[in-house]
Amino acid sequence: MAAARVVLVALAAASAMSVAVSGQKFNAIFSFGDSMSDTGNLCVNGPPAGLTLTQPPYGETFFGRATCRCSDGRLVVDFLAEKFGLPLLPPSKKGGSDFRRGANMAIIGATTMDSNFFQSLGIGDKIWNNGPLNTQIQWFQQLLPSVCGSCTYPKPTPPRRRPAGRPSTPATDSSPCASNAACKSYLSKSLFVLGEFGGNDYNAQLFGGYSPEQAAGQSATIVDAIGRGVDQLVSLGAMYVVVPGVLPVGCFPIYLTLYGTSNPGDYDQHGCLTRFNSLSVRHNSLLQSKVSSLQSKYPWARIMYADFYSHVYDMVKSPANYGFSTNLRACCGAGGGKYNYQNGARCGMAGAYACSNPSSSLSWDGIHLTEAAYKQIADGWVNGPYCHPPILS
Repeated sequence: MAAARVVLVALAAASAMSVAVSGQKFNAIFSFGDSMSDTGNLCVNGPPAGLTLTQPPYGETFFGRATCRCSDGRLVVDFLAEKFGLPLLPPSKKGGSDFRRGANMAIIGATTMDSNFFQSLGIGDKIWNNGPLNTQIQWFQQLLPSVCGSCTYPKPTPPRRRPAGRPSTPATDSSPCASNAACKSYLSKSLFVLGEFGGNDYNAQLFGGYSPEQAAGQSATIVDAIGRGVDQLVSLGAMYVVVPGVLPVGCFPIYLTLYGTSNPGDYDQHGCLTRFNSLSVRHNSLLQSKVSSLQSKYPWARIMYADFYSHVYDMVKSPANYGFSTNLRACCGAGGGKYNYQNGARCGMAGAYACSNPSSSLSWDGIHLTEAAYKQIADGWVNGPYCHPPILS
């Protein structure tokens, strides 16, 4: 009888959660990540020299100008904000912004791991490391007074090393805000998007001479760090957390150009490089397991795995189903060739131009996707089937 009562209570709680989510009106969205999500942090103090995404035709589709977004228009996080009736997220580094309805900590070039990780691999010179995951969470804590209004979050203490075999214990925040019920309540009704993270961690290794198989050897370390990031957000009050996987980079023009071979056996039936996609699959498999364990660890929260890989790969396999006439060729560039990508003639450089209809292309600049692709991805996260569970259900 006692067991039956427990089951009934659990089912009732699950039902209540489902009802709450289906009609969810989020207070705010807080986003973390890299160039797939950055809405301007890298350019707040003026764009770095040579940054091509500050030049036309970036931003032409929606904004009519370059906005430091790596696309022709809006990103997934922009569509999520619009979906939930929130303003487009201001960059967290932009002073004077109102962050009560959301903020974007994402920054181009961000990695999961801190610089010492890459230095230990001998590739410290291959990363920008403008704002790795731990740093972005610090940025979020620093802006919380402007969200919650009555408390401050100090710089978090790095997690202590633990003896081998001892289970990890997430660091707890003992600052006054950690017990601020009003602040936690506000954050518990906000949506957090943690990533994607991992892409630049692998880029640094691959561009630093590591093989995809060697880079895959670091996947567990990278995924564990993402899991710790979720732990930190939940400890601060987050209840709705989307954790995206990495994309099928073996289908991207930059990889197809830089690592293309004359061996047909290196490609799958859709023209993608199998070794590089296998790296993404390895990461995502570990990340899904991590998310599953986090869901068990925090049963009161809604922690969601967003399947970037499957959705984009389906766009590659069946582009016409998504309104695309091209899938492996960049819309914007001046490099010509099969994939319209060349490092010395990238989108935004002199002589580069965009295709006449970006909405018919999956890839924007050979590295990032078009606004049309990002919109469909956002829809797949909100309503399914490419988010587990969907943001709304």
